[in-house]
Amino acid sequence: MLVLIGIEPETMKACVADGNIITGATYEGHPELIQLFVKALGGKITGSDKKILFLCGDFMEDYEVTVPFQSLEALGCHVDAVCPKKKAGDTCPTAVHDFEGDQTYSEKPGHSFTLTASYEGLDASNYDALVIPGGRAPEYLALDETVIALVKEFMHSKKPVASICHGQQILAAAGVLKGRKCTAYPAVKLNVVLGGATWLEPDPIDRCYTHENLVTGAAWPGHPQFISQLMALLGIRVSF
Repeated sequence: MLVLIGIEPETMKACVADGNIITGATYEGHPELIQLFVKALGGKITGSDKKILFLCGDFMEDYEVTVPFQSLEALGCHVDAVCPKKKAGDTCPTAVHDFEGDQTYSEKPGHSFTLTASYEGLDASNYDALVIPGGRAPEYLALDETVIALVKEFMHSKKPVASICHGQQILAAAGVLKGRKCTAYPAVKLNVVLGGATWLEPDPIDRCYTHENLVTGAAWPGHPQFISQLMALLGIRVSF
């Protein structure tokens, strides 16, 4: 007879491995859940001693910040999320953009995303890569001179930069797309082309591209490619 013993989760991030059974309390525990699952499969992660910075803002796309953030944590990277005029422990509201057969994406309220570091006093030299989620936030972040300076610093130092969906609005505003090849959500094509980049069609919508130190994607369905291509630039490998 199978006897199950329940373990009360101390936090919503709690995960437990018992033999071949791995369980977690909520989605907040995905990083540890994935780590335990990879370990159970005999996997080995190398090259994950990296520090990654996420450039966040109010009503960024829920999946486009949460999935890459948790994936990089699961790989063993140190990941920080910052937002102008906010500090560690503050939150950003998010929006869920979905594709439901209409002429453009629908928009629904997402989860609150907790920032892990303060924006004021941020030193880009402490990080190995920058990730820019899409959603609504890039519309106003592209007007922030400190954001523009931050993006320029990463691009000019040739550190990996991964930007998805509407995040490329910030890259265009920073003037760092000239001579680049990239994609974005189709509605952002004009920003990309006027920014001097060669437009790469996101067909299908999960298509992502890497050109030199820049990884770009069109939307969250491309997360598998988006994360894999960023891993390649960072030298992170998962082997079995």
